[in-house]
Amino acid sequence: MEMTVEGSRIAQHEAQRAVSAAAASAARHSARPGEYLTFRLGSEEYGIDILRVQEIRSYEQPTRIANAPAFLKGVVNLRGVIVPIIDLRLKLGCDSAEYNTFTVVVVLNVRGRVVGAVVDSVSDVLELRKEEIKPSPELNSSVDASYITGIGTVKTGQGDSESERMLILMDIEGLMSSADMGLINS
Repeated sequence: MEMTVEGSRIAQHEAQRAVSAAAASAARHSARPGEYLTFRLGSEEYGIDILRVQEIRSYEQPTRIANAPAFLKGVVNLRGVIVPIIDLRLKLGCDSAEYNTFTVVVVLNVRGRVVGAVVDSVSDVLELRKEEIKPSPELNSSVDASYITGIGTVKTGQGDSESERMLILMDIEGLMSSADMGLINS
């Protein structure tokens, strides 16, 4: 089957549009300079845009929802608002999810909806400059890294004891509004 010159141009145009759309999507989902709340999940440290954080609360046992996925721990009543509680450790496949005195719930405002995210502990709020943010790694298609927007690098210590801390920067809004979460309509 022969392709006409016009058909070839249309195919080329479609391919260019797809590349442009992919580049625009990558730019939208790349981490930007600004303030990040950092927290721990297992041995990794993550960062999310501080503007998505409403408050940080100590962990309290939520009311379980029947037939919910394991990462949806249940709901809590937060000053009259019913808030679903997601255990990010379970959602992101951490080895264990132990509840202790450091376990907290980061209450997020995602697309006008309040959602709680259980994390091992909250570290601090860091301001990351453009040069401290590296692009997210390219991984094969079997690994879902779509919620990783970049890697933050923070220098700690001084002189001979200087080291570098790496933060996995994530698109918490994208994660919480993904179809498999079932929390927010797209």
